[in-house]
Formats: sequence, structure tokens, C-alpha cells
Amino acid sequence: MKEAIVLTLLAASGVHSRNNGVGKLPVMGYDTYNAFACDYDGALATAQAKAMSETGLVALGYNTLILDDCYTLRERNSSGFLQEDRTRFPGGMRNWTQSIHRYGVSASAYSSNGHKTCGGYPAAYGHEDQDLEVWRSWGWDRMVKYDNCYIPYDNITMENEFGRFKRMADAIDRLAEKYDEEPFVYSVCQWGWENPYNWAPRISQGWRIDPDVKPYWSSIASIIYLQSISYQATNFYQHGDMDMLEVGNNGQGMPTGNLTLAEQRTHFTAWALSKSHLLIGTDLRNATNETLAILTNKELIDINQDPHEGAALAPFRVGSQDNFNHATYNESYPAPYWAGNSSYGAVFMIINTMNETQEMGFNLTENWAVRAGRKYNVRDMWKHQHVGVAIRNWTVSLGPHDVAALLLTDAGPEPAQELADGSLAPPCALPLLALQCASSNGSYVYSG
Repeated sequence: MKEAIVLTLLAASGVHSRNNGVGKLPVMGYDTYNAFACDYDGALATAQAKAMSETGLVALGYNTLILDDCYTLRERNSSGFLQEDRTRFPGGMRNWTQSIHRYGVSASAYSSNGHKTCGGYPAAYGHEDQDLEVWRSWGWDRMVKYDNCYIPYDNITMENEFGRFKRMADAIDRLAEKYDEEPFVYSVCQWGWENPYNWAPRISQGWRIDPDVKPYWSSIASIIYLQSISYQATNFYQHGDMDMLEVGNNGQGMPTGNLTLAEQRTHFTAWALSKSHLLIGTDLRNATNETLAILTNKELIDINQDPHEGAALAPFRVGSQDNFNHATYNESYPAPYWAGNSSYGAVFMIINTMNETQEMGFNLTENWAVRAGRKYNVRDMWKHQHVGVAIRNWTVSLGPHDVAALLLTDAGPEPAQELADGSLAPPCALPLLALQCASSNGSYVYSG
């Protein structure tokens, strides 16, 4: 009964009820664009699916593959249908789809909301239902990534971003109803235009918050900054998409990247804990052990795919607050302190945005996800081990652009008046709670 009421309210508000049937978790898989742009064929794409299976990525949930642009002929046929490129996909697209199915990988669709895709191939604007039927006939069934190139004149569409992207959402609904099937997950790729966190959740399960990611720290930092503005829209049924992963693209990729291992750890951590899609974008045929160690971090994947907690981590220590130094941030130096909840415990992400090693500490009472007066077991989700017990605060040492991903679980009341180092604890937790800490007679415990 409760679910029926929710669906009725969503329908009344203009939100598609399909958002509550599929796409509850971020999509995990592979996207060809960052590794190859248009320089790929069916055999190369199948090799990525094979590598996904052999390296254990499929078993962890990376189970779909997107041919990101450039997979058809450059013109439709006389009936307006997409045409297969039999040079690059000799057996046809359905046979190619079956080739990746053998490795436990499904196929997802890519197109653009305009006259052409970004690579200059036929796009789905005006052909939404037709192209969905073609993709379905090829065996594609997981997600539609919908780009934003070659936009029709306003006097043709008479729509803004919401109106144009809703066309494909409606077509996806019609297809699902026609065949009584689960609809495609719909992920709009409109580069953050018109503040999509305000409107995209009404029609999609994912929306890009940023321009295209690049394999440089400046790009990763700027996207983390944009996430700090839009994180509140992400929840169980819809996700801000921070774009594809650049993990593994040091010395390779399109363009060639220069991310350090620390920067790649931070990149993956921020994407995973922000509940973004996790779409691999490197050539897995030559993935290093370090690359695979990042992509296969099951502890972070479990939080990304948490079946009970859909909210992204939120920044804390933001803006001016009394009694402790606050952090200011921008596109070059994004928010360093983030936290939230999960099915497994409280999650803290600490990012060193500076170019030198830093000691970075926080007080437990700065964040809502933990309780004052309690101590917490601390698990380092990159070291994959218990690293201590936090009593009132915790400090980490991080190299340039590196990250700490910490899972805190309750370990009982903190020691009465005595901290781990033998010093006496104040009766009220610092820094914030002490501002109004009062005894039963109404007098403040701390003067000033």
C-alpha cells in the first residue's frame, strides 16, 4: 500500500514512476570512449569484455558495455533505420552482443539528443522509438547514455534541456510497456547544463554533473568540486553521474593521461562514494596490478552499490563555523572532508587537495553520521584493515592528492573522562557541541 501511495504521488508531481522500478543502483560496466574514442571495432570491444571477466571485474558487478559513439554507418537507410557497420562488426551487431554475453556482460546503448552524435553519426532525435527498437533487436537491454551534440534549432524543438531529454524518457517507457519488459536505465549526458540536479531526476536515473572528464588532476578536482554543489539530488533512484573512470590512463587513453596512483585512488573513491556510475574507461588488455587493485576495491564498490542507503557522501566543515578552522574550496581545491552513512557504518572520505603531504584531522562531532560520547572502530578501506579506535577525533597523513576512505563502526561508550593518550576529555564534545554546553542549573560549562 505504501509503495502504491508513493507511485501515485510521484505521478502527480510529474516524476516518471519508472524511476522506482529500475536503475536503483549506479550502473557498473565499461565505456569505450576514454580508452579509444572512435578508434575501435567489435573485436577490440569484445576483448574488453573478456578482460573484465578474466580479471574478476564482472563478478564484482561491472557487467555492461557501452559502445560510446561511432558504431554504425554514417547515414541511415532509406527507411530511417540505423545501419550496421559490417566492416568494424563483421557478423553484425546482434552477433557482437552475443560475443560479450559469453563473458557475462550485457550491452548498453549510446546516442545523442540532436541531429548527429558527437562523433558525427546518426543520432536519435526524431528517431527515439525507431532507434530503441533497433537496439532491442541487437540485444541491447541495460542502459541508454544520451548525449547532447548537434542540438536542433529552438524553433524546431521549442524545448529547453528538460523538454528535449524527456522525449527519450517517454520513448523508453513506451518500449517497456509494449514488450512488458524492464525499461532501459536512462542516463542523460548534458554536461551539467541548466542545473540538471533540479530536473533530470524527474525523467532519468542518471545525469552528468560536469563537462567531459579528462585524465588530469585538474579535471578530477573540478568534478569533485561540482559534486559538492549537486550531491543532495543523488539518492536511491537517481544518481549524479561524474562521468567515466580514468583509472588506468597514465601514459595511455584518449587523450593520454598523467594521473598518479594517488590521484587515481582519489578519483575512484570520490566516484564510488558519491554513488556515481562506475564505467571503466581504460584498455583492460594491459591493465596493471595497481589499476586492477583500484577498480576491484570491493569495500568501496559495496558502498556504491549499497541496497539500503542511496545518498551520496556530503561535504562537511564547509563555510564559516565558530571555534575551529573551516575549509574553503574551489575548482582547483575542492572540499576535502566528506561523510555519510551506509549499511556498513559511517563513511568518511578525506582528500588532500594540496600539492604537499598533510596531516588532516577531524572531530567526530563535526558530522551527523556518528554520535557524541561514543568511540568508533576505524577501518581503512584502502589498506583493508582495522587501523585503530577513534575517540572524539581522528587524524590521517596523506600525500599530495591522495585520499583516506574510512569506515567507522560503533565500539561503545568512550572512556569516562580519559582519552587514549591519558589526557582528560572535556565533559562536552568539541568543537561545536561545547558552544552551548550547559549544566543542569543552566550555567555554561565553557566560558566565552
